[in-house]
This record gives sequence, structure tokens and C-alpha cells, in this order.
Amino acid sequence: MLMSEQDQFLSYNGEVLVFQLSKQKHAAEADDKTINLCVRRMAFNRDTKLFDQKSSGVFSMGASHSKVEIICCSCTTDSRTGIVLPCILMKQKKRNNVKYFLLLLHSSNQFEPSFYFRLDYELKEDIRLFAGPSLLWRHANKLFYISSSTCVVQSAPVQLSSVVWTGEIVGEGTVVLGVRTACLPETEDPDGFSVSDRAIWGSEFFGYTIQTQKMLTGTCFMPHAYSRVVSSVYICKSERLKQQLRISLVAITHKNQLVWFQNGAPKGVCELPYEKPCSVKPALTSSNDLLFVVSFASGNSCVVQKRDSLQVASKWQKVKCVLVDDFISSGSEQLLLLFEDDSSTDVLSTFKITDLGEVNYASDISYKHDSPAAEGLQENGLLTVRALETRLQAGWTSVRELQQHLGLQKRVILESCRALIDLVEERTHILPNSKQVKCRRWARSLLNSAKLFEGLVSLWDDVENPPDSLSKVPALVSEVPEHFTEELWQRVVGDSLVVGVKLTESFYSSLSDVSLSLVMDQDFSLISPIIKCQSKIIKLNKAFSALAVSSSQTEPPPKKMKLDLHGKNDLKKEFPMRSSRIQLDGAKTVTAVTSLSPLLAFHRVCCVVLLHASKQNHQNDSLQQSKKITVLCGKILLNLEDISNGRYSVNMLRENSYCTGSMQDILAVLAVSVRFSFQIVSCDCTLTPVRSWLLGEMECTPFKECQDNIFCHKAGNVHGTIFNWALKNPFEGVLTIFCRNLTVLFQCLHSLIRALPPSCSVKLLRSGSKEVLTEQLALALEKEMLTLKNSLFLKETKAENSLTWENESGKKINNAPVASLLDTEEGVQQFRKKLQNEREESVRSMNQTMDGALYQKIALKMAEAQLSSDMIVWRLA
Repeated sequence: MLMSEQDQFLSYNGEVLVFQLSKQKHAAEADDKTINLCVRRMAFNRDTKLFDQKSSGVFSMGASHSKVEIICCSCTTDSRTGIVLPCILMKQKKRNNVKYFLLLLHSSNQFEPSFYFRLDYELKEDIRLFAGPSLLWRHANKLFYISSSTCVVQSAPVQLSSVVWTGEIVGEGTVVLGVRTACLPETEDPDGFSVSDRAIWGSEFFGYTIQTQKMLTGTCFMPHAYSRVVSSVYICKSERLKQQLRISLVAITHKNQLVWFQNGAPKGVCELPYEKPCSVKPALTSSNDLLFVVSFASGNSCVVQKRDSLQVASKWQKVKCVLVDDFISSGSEQLLLLFEDDSSTDVLSTFKITDLGEVNYASDISYKHDSPAAEGLQENGLLTVRALETRLQAGWTSVRELQQHLGLQKRVILESCRALIDLVEERTHILPNSKQVKCRRWARSLLNSAKLFEGLVSLWDDVENPPDSLSKVPALVSEVPEHFTEELWQRVVGDSLVVGVKLTESFYSSLSDVSLSLVMDQDFSLISPIIKCQSKIIKLNKAFSALAVSSSQTEPPPKKMKLDLHGKNDLKKEFPMRSSRIQLDGAKTVTAVTSLSPLLAFHRVCCVVLLHASKQNHQNDSLQQSKKITVLCGKILLNLEDISNGRYSVNMLRENSYCTGSMQDILAVLAVSVRFSFQIVSCDCTLTPVRSWLLGEMECTPFKECQDNIFCHKAGNVHGTIFNWALKNPFEGVLTIFCRNLTVLFQCLHSLIRALPPSCSVKLLRSGSKEVLTEQLALALEKEMLTLKNSLFLKETKAENSLTWENESGKKINNAPVASLLDTEEGVQQFRKKLQNEREESVRSMNQTMDGALYQKIALKMAEAQLSSDMIVWRLA
């Protein structure tokens, strides 16, 4: 006779039940041997921090020439009383005869045989104990079950390849969740093309109810695509709402993942730290955290914590068993980990009790020197942890509220972009109705306080008065000529897309602060249609000498300009972009640069090109008033196939000592490049080596269109760099480098310094020539002075209006000659009153207060003007 050396552990009402098989020691009974099934009830002692035996029981079995084993044990409901009792499944094998019997353990440690049955094969696959007590198993892809009420083995009319869960579901009774080969409808051809999920994966989930023997749709548990990888499932919650079954469950897969499902859809996933997970069970701790304990075939275990997401909270190795119960009688559940220990014969010698929080007991920790002071410190520590958890939960709540707020802002921006596109293309914009807009009243203040574009109507359907600026749009658009663009082009340079618009000379001369923006024409509900760009302005003269380059504002107009106090922020301030302004032989080209990679994700995208500028109008007093305009330049189409074929690529080739690049190619390369200017000064020799270095070592050739700039053809990172060498005199010059990044710049400088004589000095110039910056500073100071003058004039106008009532009241006084007024006492009193009124008016005119909104507007204008002047002074320093 052989016995199982594997002990079985079961948690029941906070106690640990240890089941063991042992021989009965009677020397006289050599032929008639018996086997004892022993149970020990172990309880945790919080004083000694160890497990003590409370009671024990024995069940004797005759086992002559047979093998007895414990198959499994679980806590199930006794259908006779409704009490949950420990249940043990035993196997007794004698030759080819296999007998199985089920035992119930009562609180008095008495074992009660429930039922037994015989089979001609052994149970090996998907053995489950459930209420009754009942037993089910799988054999030869068939489902069999037996209960204490029938004591007869029954077969279910289903074919299945595995059982992943068995338990109770509300309104259905005991349900078996399994996986089987997909059953296709009669209308679907198994050999033909099929779009059904079951046919694609070849297997499906299904639910089978034991009591009613009906089938449940597997998709209410999880998608059929998971049927090939899920190995075990635990249903955490089941309910019926409006006759529809709603289920929340967690599943482990062969891909070493734990997946959370709600109502048949995956809601979260977590990568497990070990391979071959075999079971999962839940635990609810004192901090209301839901934990999932996963056991692995290798003897390892881990705990996955579910809060806002699934994450592995802890893991252990060489674990014999993991039990979940209230072992310390605290009112919440803890984990009991029993570790393998070959050095001790006691089954509970090496253990750990934890809830991943305040509870932490381990067998390898000595508690002999615990003092009351230490216990007080531990209690204070637990209170601190709870307070920190409360603050953390409040922080998570604030984060969720902020995410909702950002989501609302995103919807407002998307709707504003659609309204802008419709406004520019002269289409009627359809406002969202009250059903489509949620939290309208709360968000109305957000929209009104942050108007993105001038002239946009409100997004909400309960605005009574439309903005006055909308009526001004036709008048503003009418000032734009019908044909103001000569050419619209696009180029791909590395990972950047360059879009250029060539404007007519007459239209460009009346503009300032010109920029472009790109807006996707497709209707994307989850992303913003505005394409993010970077801002940079490049100014080139007729000789194409790229010496005057500005990264901020362009040069102000030479004439005086009257400031527009009512102007709003334009689009380029809300969405930063890289806008390049280029002047060459009367042709005005504005470019915009953006990243190409995000656009390629759509495979094919259509972008609307919008031009933003300030248009200047001449007034009768010869001053200029600027108006911000936004006009449609056209559309560009971008797809992956054209880019792969090199349709928009830049071609810079050598031909007869020249570089044959078109003007669009040159502008595209300059737009994506970073510009650096260096002043090179030599005291004792001329700077002839610089030109020799450019044409020799750097292998540069001048452009055919503009020979002042040369293109580098040298292989390596420096290929594609553009140089401009301008000599002021034989001993001083300025070298301008247009390169992709700082790495290329350092390589060029390293090569240049080796070619220059040791006496030469190289100094980095910040930006722009000194003459141009000086002129810009003068114009910026003039603009700052005009801003202050107009602000004071506006204040005096407000003051004069406030004195209107006093002036009107003064007119009521008799305007008789002063001499005649002094003749009588009444006249003297009238003259005195008039003089007193004039004195009060003079004092009030000298001490006028200003409206807060007006002061804010004046301060903003002054700050902008002073910032422009300060930036030019910084560049001159």
C-alpha cells in the first residue's frame, strides 16, 4: 500500500485545516491494514505570533492492497442545511478498480461520508467541487458531474476542451464556464470567408447551467478571441440589469497575463512576473483594496493589486500554498503564505501573514523583545499610513477631475477648429445641440473666458446675442484680393514637412506678422485637427545673403503705426508654429515646418493651409491701423505612397561646379535648418583659408539660383549643410552656417578651426547684423512711445467724458460779465459758486481713476512693446 506524501491545506472560518494520511500502527494487523485521514485545526495566536493546534480528528479507512490519495479539498455548501463545510475528495485504487468518495467535515471534527462512485478510469482533468456537495470533471472532452442528491454520475450534452470556472451566478444557479470548438451557424460556410469572431479563432466560450441544462452566450463573459489563451477565471461580480447579465471577472492566460473584464470587454491587463500561471483567487483587505493572488506551476506566487489599474504589488518564490481568510480576526482578509522548508517537520513552521499594508507577521521574525513603547510606535505608524492613503485617494480624485476638465477643454478646442475652418471656407457652421453637449452651463464660462479666435460664434445653443465681431468678418474678407497667392508647394526634408506659400508683391507689402498654420481637413474626434509646428522667421535679401535672420518679430514698418487696442490674440500665439518669411527679387514666400511622422500614421491626410497676418490700413491722419486676418491659401494632400516614391523630396545635385536645386528646395532646406553666425577676425593674415576650406575639404558648390550661398556635398553628417561667407575686409568676415542640429555644427567648427591660422578668433554672433538691429531698435522704441501716447490719449478721453455732467451744470450759471456780477450781493454769491465749481473740476481732472479692464489692456500693450525693445537690445549686446 502507498500513501500520498502531499499534505492538503484549507482555510475555514479563520483557521487552517491540515489534512494528512497516515498508517495505523498495529503489529498484529499485518494483512488488514487501515489508513487514517487526520485533520488538525490550527489557529493563529497573536501573542506568540505562531499557529497553535486547537483540535484534531481522525477518519479510518480499510485499505488492504490499495492506494489511497487525497485528490482535492474545498469549502462547499451543504444543500441540506445551507451551511458551508469543508469537503474532501478521496481516491482508493485497487488494481483496475478506482473508487472515489466524498467526505464532509463538521465542527466537531467528525467526518461524514456524503457519496461514493466507481469509474474505470482516473480523474485527472478539470476536477471541481461545488455546492451540494457536488463534483464535476472532464474526460475525453465530455463533462460529467455527480451530486449528493442523486449519487449517480451524469453526462452533460456538451463537448468542451477545458473548464475555466465553476460557481454560482445570480438567476442561473451553478454555471460551468468552458471552452469548446466553435459552432458555426448553418448560414455560414466553414470553408469560405467568415467575419465572425468564432470562425476566426476556431474556438469559443460558453456557459452551461447544471440545474436548467441550458447554454449561456460566452461573449457576456469575455470575447471569443481569448478562448485560446485563458487558463483560469474567477468571477468577482454577477448581476442582472433589465434582464441582461452583467459580469465582472478576472482571467489568467498562457501568455503570462492577468486581464480584467467587465461586461464582456477587457478593461485592464497586467504582465505577470512568472511563467505558467495556474490559478487565481481574490482577497479584500482592510484598506478596501481588491487583490488577486496568482499561483504558478513552478511554486511561485504573486499578488496583483487593482486600483485605477492592475499592477503587481508583491511576489514570492518557493511557496507551498497560499490561503485567503481572516486569520488574525480583524474583520478583513489576509494572505497566508506557506513556504517550503525541508529542515522542519512542522507543516506551519515557515509562513507569512500579510495584507500588503498594516498586517505583516512572519515566522522568521522574533517578537520576544517587543515592548509597549514599540507597540505604540507601530500603532502610530499604522495611523500615519492610513492618513497617507486617504490623502493619496483624494489626490487621485483631483487627478480624475482634472482629466475631465482637460477633456472638456479638448472638445471646446476641436469645435472651435471646426468653426474656424467653416468660417474661412465660407460655410455655415452647425452648432452642437443640447444633447450632444454635456455640462454646458459649467463649461460656458470656460469658453467665454478663453476665446480662441476672433469672430467665432459660441459653441453652445443658448447664447442669445451673437458676437458683434461676426458681422465684421465680411468687411475684413473683402479687403483681401481675389488672387493673392502665386504658388503653393510642399517638400519633405528628413522627418519634416515644409509647406510654402508664395504671395503677390502688392498683397505682401500691406502685411505684417505673417505666419502659416496647417489644419487637418478630416473629422477626427479624438485628436486636435491643428498640426503643431515651431516658430522661426527667416529674412533673405535680394542677393540671397542670409545675414538678417530673426527668431522673434520681423522688422516693423518704416512708417508710424497706430496701435490696435481691440485686437485679440491670433492663431499663432495659441498654437506655436515654425513660420519662415523669405524675400527674394520681389517674390514673397512664407513657409511652415512641422513633424512628418505623426501625419504618416494616417496614411493619407488632407491639410488646409491658413495664412495669418496683420493687415495695415491707412487713415486720414497718415497713421496705420492693423487688423488681424485669416485667409485660406489652399489645401495640400499628403500620402505615404507619394513620399515613398520621392515625389516631394529635395534634389541637390552637382552640375558644372554648381548645385542644381530649385528655389523651393533651397527654401525648404533653409526652413528646417538652424542658423548660426560666427565673426572671424585675423590680426596678421588674410582670411583666404576660409574659402579654400569651404570649396576643398567641405566639398561645397554654390547654388545656381543664388551664388552667395554654397551647399555642402561632403559625405557624412555634414551633407546638406548650407554656408554663407561674407567678407567685410580681408581680415574680418562673417560665416553663417545653416545645419540640421548641434552635432553637425560642432563637426563643422572642429574642421574649420584646424584650417584657420592659430591667430584667428571665432566669435558667435547672436542674430542679425548690427545695422539692421539698430534700425529695428529705433522703430521698436518709436512703437513703444506711440503705445504710451495712445494710452494717455484714451485716458484723457475717458476723463473728458466723465466731466460732461459738470460742464453741463456749469452752463446753467449765468454767463454775464464779471463786473456786472460784482455789483450785487447775489451776483457775488453766483460768481463765488462758479469759481468754486471750476476749482473742483480742475482738481478732479488731475486725479482721475481708471477702469480696471482699461488699465489691464493698456498695461498689456505697454508690456508687449517693451518686451520687443528689450529683445532687440539683448541681441545687440
